[in-house]
Amino acid sequence: MIWNDLSSSEQLEQLLLDSQRNPQLIFKHSTRCSISSVAKSRIEKSQIPDAYTIYYLDLIRYRSLSNFIAEKLQITHESPQLLVIHKGVCVYHESHLAISINDVQEALVSGPESIQKNIV
Repeated sequence: MIWNDLSSSEQLEQLLLDSQRNPQLIFKHSTRCSISSVAKSRIEKSQIPDAYTIYYLDLIRYRSLSNFIAEKLQITHESPQLLVIHKGVCVYHESHLAISINDVQEALVSGPESIQKNIV
């Protein structure tokens, strides 16, 4: 698996543009949290389709960027958290041990209406 580090608002803007073509995933990870480490390990063991780009956001180093993402995408910040960005919006998010790549893949195959089931 290739993690792309997410560390700037400029990268986020590019990610949003890229999501017009392919889903973009953001994993928000706290390096101080054992649950976050378990969630990260589960993602790394999953089969991520090649069409998806997955970003890694270190919450300890880039907390202000995480807050900016939550504000821009109109979601509640959680840690760990997996976000799916498609067509410029967050269409799916999950946190803690409920994070599942299989759920993300099912939702993307089923279409935007089913993906949005987890959006508040």
